[in-house]
Amino acid sequence: MFCPYETYSNGDSTIHNHKNSDKVSLIGNANLFSQQHHVSRNRRGQIMGLRGGFRGCCIWLTGYSGAGKSTLAFALEDYLCSKGFPAYVLDGDNVRQGLNKDLGFTYKDREENIRRISEVAKLFADGGIICITAFISPFTKDRMIARQMFNEKNLPFFECFVDTSLEICEQRDVKGLYRRARAGEIKGFTGIDSDYEIPTSPNITLKAGETTVYDCLQSLILMMVKEKVLPLSAIETVKELFIPTELIHSKMAFAQSLQSIDITQLDLQWLQVLSEGWAFPLTGFMKEKQFLQSLFFGCLIDGGITNQSIPIVLPVHTPDKERVEASNAGKDRKSLALKYDGKIVAILNDIEFFHNPKEVRCGKQFGITSKEHPYIKMIYESGDWLVGGELEVFEKVKWNDGLDHYRQTPNQLRQKFKQMKADAVFAFQLRNPIHNGHALLMRDTDRQLRERGYKKPILLLHPLGGWTKDDDVPLPVRIKQHIAVLESKMLDPDSTVLAIFPSPMMYAGPTEVQWHAKARMSAGANFYIVGRDPAGMPHPETKKDIYDATHGKKVLQMAMGLTQLEIIPFKVAAYDTTSNSMAFYDTERATDFEFISGTKMRHLARTGAQPPQGFMVPKAWQILADYYNSPNQ
Repeated sequence: MFCPYETYSNGDSTIHNHKNSDKVSLIGNANLFSQQHHVSRNRRGQIMGLRGGFRGCCIWLTGYSGAGKSTLAFALEDYLCSKGFPAYVLDGDNVRQGLNKDLGFTYKDREENIRRISEVAKLFADGGIICITAFISPFTKDRMIARQMFNEKNLPFFECFVDTSLEICEQRDVKGLYRRARAGEIKGFTGIDSDYEIPTSPNITLKAGETTVYDCLQSLILMMVKEKVLPLSAIETVKELFIPTELIHSKMAFAQSLQSIDITQLDLQWLQVLSEGWAFPLTGFMKEKQFLQSLFFGCLIDGGITNQSIPIVLPVHTPDKERVEASNAGKDRKSLALKYDGKIVAILNDIEFFHNPKEVRCGKQFGITSKEHPYIKMIYESGDWLVGGELEVFEKVKWNDGLDHYRQTPNQLRQKFKQMKADAVFAFQLRNPIHNGHALLMRDTDRQLRERGYKKPILLLHPLGGWTKDDDVPLPVRIKQHIAVLESKMLDPDSTVLAIFPSPMMYAGPTEVQWHAKARMSAGANFYIVGRDPAGMPHPETKKDIYDATHGKKVLQMAMGLTQLEIIPFKVAAYDTTSNSMAFYDTERATDFEFISGTKMRHLARTGAQPPQGFMVPKAWQILADYYNSPNQ
């Protein structure tokens, strides 16, 4: 039985267990035995974070005081956690205020400081956490010992040299330490009267004094992807599927040797979505495994969880399937060419045919199977087979309708936001004209973000530009109307980017709204405004709404793989008859508000009547009125 007053001794050391004792000596190694965890690393990787897989490792940032280690460390932690990867920073100043507050800055104390940090980081990493350390760690020997600790446990260790010159660090001198060290007030300060031993073979060198935090961060992420700590989907920049210019000629010759299938305009729209990277990490039309994951889980789960709530598939008819299969018989790599309007637009490689379960797909994706639903009708009319594979696309899809310059890819939008120095991007998805209630919500979101400390929030005004049902306002009219709203300054044109989202509309309610949100993440959005009954429509038979008006918002706030996107619920706006303007609805004076439905708006436009003053920008309203009174309407 353990006695708190007993002394236990061996030949090497003694430990005194006394409740009033201040000093406890270490037990000799002969009395210590490693205990094996019951939870394996694979099992731990399944439950740590939102991205399956064991990620435990150490990102060891080393460099002079003021080099930017802490800034990079906390930026990396924020980035990883926002994408569902467990990460934690051990920062030099923080640790010295707790675990290592008994240590000074002598050579021995510095050595012990790094030893302790190495041991703690190793435990974090063994627990499946990406442990990021931000310590000067000036001595090569100490960094080598830290690496060896990780090697012995078969855990990845990455020495990351934050290579900021001493001159730049002194110029920064945020804490005033260099000034004090030069004045002799601080002794043993690294770079002044104590050496910093520059890493001779770090895993990565980061020029934090010459490049931005964002660029350094992306370099770290690329390194972690290359070393298989993170999946490809962790990379901020999405992958486009276009054939490099220098390979176009040879690839076209190969495509012309293949059997081809003709694709529809709807298929081409989905091909555009895939090729530009909106559905990243998908690299082609779904194969059966991806299709089943999307249909039944709403996510892709290989290499970590990525939200993909709607299947992106290519239907084919039986004669085309049999013809292509016959041509590929006996080949190791099976491919086919895709044609639109008689022109080869892409190659589909490593193809796989599988059954198109139309009724099951519609039931899961839409919650109904009525063939009167316009998108469901197209599914039932499509081929009985689906073909998946890796896409190689010859060129960016263009529709030559005068709007192609608005069809910016995710990478183009990211570059645009970077040029605008955006520190937050909030996206607004719409397929209808903008009234002043919408504008009120977008302005209010801007206000909220600025109150939270963001300096340059940018609005991504992102109307859907693919297929829509016949009674929706056509894209050219909507774009013209949106431009009128911007010209009126109802929305700030200097902090708004108007672009077209190329996806078709499916009217699949809460299932589809996840796709709309996920795709905007690919473009760099970190906030997403969700409205009432997003992606909904009346039931084609009962004429009642198919989906609960609040479910889209609720589902988005719970959806797997979207945690890095902050959802901003749509406040209800209505026409305030007391102020003659659109305002947020106040239940305490409900009689002062008038709700102007889409049906009523169309009736006013068709009859030449004017909406209440303050409902919509006059020029924008006139564009709608002209459309509804055109001969085709």
